[in-house]
Amino acid sequence: MRAGGESAVLRVGDWVTFDDGHHQVVALAGTAVRLRSSGGEESVVLASYLMAAPDFSVTGTESLPTLEPAGLLESLPEAARAAAVEWERHVVEVETGLPAGAEPGTPVKPEYDPARPLVERAQAKADELGVSLRTVMAKRSRYAQQGVWGLVDGRLVRLTEATGRADARLVAAVRQVLDDQTHASTGTRSRVIRRVVKLVEDTHGEGVVPLPSRNTFYKLIDALSTGRHSFGSAATRRQTANRPAGPFTPTFADRPGEQVQIDSTPLDVMVVLDSGVVARAELTIAVDVATRTICAAVLRPVSTKAVDASLLLARMLVPEPMRPGWPLSLRMTASRMPHRQLLDVDARMDQAAAKPVIVPDTVVIDGGKVFISNTFIRACARLGISVQRTRPRTPTDKAIVEATFSAVNTLFCQHLAGYTGRDVSRRGERVEQAAVWTIPELQNLLDEWVLAGWQTRPHDALRDPFRPGKAISPNDKYASLVAAAGYLPLVLRGEDYLELLPVAWRAINDYGVRIAHRTYDSAELGPYRRQHSGHAARRGLWEVHYDPYDLSQVFVRTEGGWVTAPWVHLPLVAAPFAEFTWAHARRLAAEAGLDDTNEVAVARVLDALLTRAEHGPDRQSARVLGRTRAAAALPAPTAAPAIESVPEIEQESSAAPPAAKVVPFGVFDAHAEAERWL
Repeated sequence: MRAGGESAVLRVGDWVTFDDGHHQVVALAGTAVRLRSSGGEESVVLASYLMAAPDFSVTGTESLPTLEPAGLLESLPEAARAAAVEWERHVVEVETGLPAGAEPGTPVKPEYDPARPLVERAQAKADELGVSLRTVMAKRSRYAQQGVWGLVDGRLVRLTEATGRADARLVAAVRQVLDDQTHASTGTRSRVIRRVVKLVEDTHGEGVVPLPSRNTFYKLIDALSTGRHSFGSAATRRQTANRPAGPFTPTFADRPGEQVQIDSTPLDVMVVLDSGVVARAELTIAVDVATRTICAAVLRPVSTKAVDASLLLARMLVPEPMRPGWPLSLRMTASRMPHRQLLDVDARMDQAAAKPVIVPDTVVIDGGKVFISNTFIRACARLGISVQRTRPRTPTDKAIVEATFSAVNTLFCQHLAGYTGRDVSRRGERVEQAAVWTIPELQNLLDEWVLAGWQTRPHDALRDPFRPGKAISPNDKYASLVAAAGYLPLVLRGEDYLELLPVAWRAINDYGVRIAHRTYDSAELGPYRRQHSGHAARRGLWEVHYDPYDLSQVFVRTEGGWVTAPWVHLPLVAAPFAEFTWAHARRLAAEAGLDDTNEVAVARVLDALLTRAEHGPDRQSARVLGRTRAAAALPAPTAAPAIESVPEIEQESSAAPPAAKVVPFGVFDAHAEAERWL
C-alpha cells in the first residue's frame, strides 16, 4: 500500500492488520487474498471482505486520504474558499519546492529546495507568513488527509446545536410542552412560553433554571418545533406525530389480486337526494396494489354498513357491464385488455366494459366496524380471501388506497358541481346551492370516470421494467402482469351473491316468514311450512338472507335450494324500500296513533311517505326517502342461483332507452381455447 502521490495498492509482501492479528500478503488471485499470520497459519479471504473489516489497516503506511467534499466547498463564502486555496499554494510549496499552479520553468526558491530537510522548509514558510511552525505542520497534515477542505477555517464549518446555549432543563421543558400540544388546539408561541415557564418553576423551583430573553425564547421554540407543525394545522400536526419513526416501506405486489386495500371516506362533493335534501356521500373503494385498479367503488348517502363492504366484494368479482349512454370506446373489445381471445369462445364478453375482474388473495382493512364485522369477515372466508388488519391509527399501512382517495378528489370531484374542497378553508360560498347531482347519477359518473379517466390514465407508480422512464396505465399493467404471471379470474355466481347478504333465522309458518313485522311468502315455501329445518342448534329455524337496502324480498335456504319470497304487501308500495325506511315509517305510524305492529297500516304510511316525497316532505322524512331511493338505485341481488348475469342499475327516467340484455358470463377454458387455436 502506497501513500502520497501514488495510488493506494495492496501488494504481495505487505503486512496488514485483520481479525485482531497481523498477516502478510503472500499471494493475490483475482479477488482472493492469501494471508499468512505471524504464527505461520495461512488463510484465503475475499478482498472485499478483507477491506471492509473494521480493524483492517496496512502496517507501515499512512492512512488513506479522503476525497474533498466538493459540495461543502461550494457552499463556503468566497473569502473563506480563497483563503483555503492560498494556503494550498503554500503547503504544496513546502512539499515540492514550487507553489500550486506554478508556471513551467519557475525556479525553486533556495529555502524551499526539496533537498533541504522538511522541518527547515516548514520553518521558512512559517517565517514568511508570520505564523508558528506548528501551524504550518498542522496545515500540511490536514491537507494530506482532506485536501483543500482541511485548510478551511474550522470556525466557518463548525456545527452548532439548534438550541444554542440554552439550559438543558429548559430545552427538555420546551420539548414536553410541544409534545403535549400535539392533540390540543393550535395556540401561539406566547402560550408555549407561559406553559414552559410554569413547568420549569414547578419542577425545579423559581429562579433555579436561567430563562433567556423573549426573543431568544422565540428562537428556541422555533428551533425545537421544526417539522412538528406546532403552530399550523392541527390535523397536519396529528398526522405528522402519527407517522412511524422508521422509514416508509413501499407495498409491493407481483400479480393482480395479491393485495387489495379497502377503505371508506366522505366524498368532497355535495349531492342532492331525491327529495332535494343536500348531503355528502360516502365512498368505499377497493384498490389493487399491483395494478392500481379501482376494482369497485360504491357510493352511499349514509355511513357505510357492513353489508356494503360485502357487496363491494360482489361487485369486484363480476365484470363491469356497459351501460346506456357510455361511449363504445369503453368496451373491453376496444381496449388492450387480454380478453380478446374470449370473444370467439364467449360472445357475452362483448357486453363488458374495459375494467379487469380481480379476485383478491388478501384484503387490507382498518379497524372500522364496517370491515371487522361478522358479515364482512364471513364473506371473505366464503370467497377464500385472507383479511389483514392494519395497526391502529396507522394510515401508512394502507397508503395506496389513501392516496387513491386524494386522486379521486383531485381528478374527479373538483370538476363536479357542488365540490366542497377538502376542508372548510377551501370551501366556496353557497356550495349547497351548486349541488345538482343525485347519488345514482354520481355513481354512474364515477363508474364511467373509473373506466375512462383512471384505468386508461398513466400512473406514476406503474412502470414498465424495460422502459422505466414511461408510466403506464392500470389496464396496461394488468395486461403485462397477466402475460408474466398468468391469471384467470372466476366470476361470482348468483348463489354466491346471496351468501354475502345478512342472515336471519326464522320459522316458516302458514302465513310465510316474518321479519321485523313484515311477512314474506311464496308458493314454493309450501312443503316447508311448520317443518323443522334440521338445525338443532337453531331450534329448527330456517336460514333467511335479506338485503337491508331492498326489503321487498327475502331468500330462504331450503333443501331444494334458494326460494325467493316477496313481501306480501309489496303491491301497496310503489318502490323498493330499505330497513331504515321501514323503521322510520313505523315511528310515523306510532306518532299518528296507529298500531306500529300492524303491517297493513305501516305499509300505507310507507306508501304515503314515498308519495309525499315527490311534493317536498319534511326534512326528516325527505332524508330517509333519499337514502332509500339512492340505495335502491344500486344493483339488486340475484333472485335465484341459476341466474349469473351481471346486475344492472335501474334507469329512473321512463324516457330512457331500455338497457341491453346482458348475457351471463362463463368461465374461460384455457385447454379448449388452445385446442381451438391449434
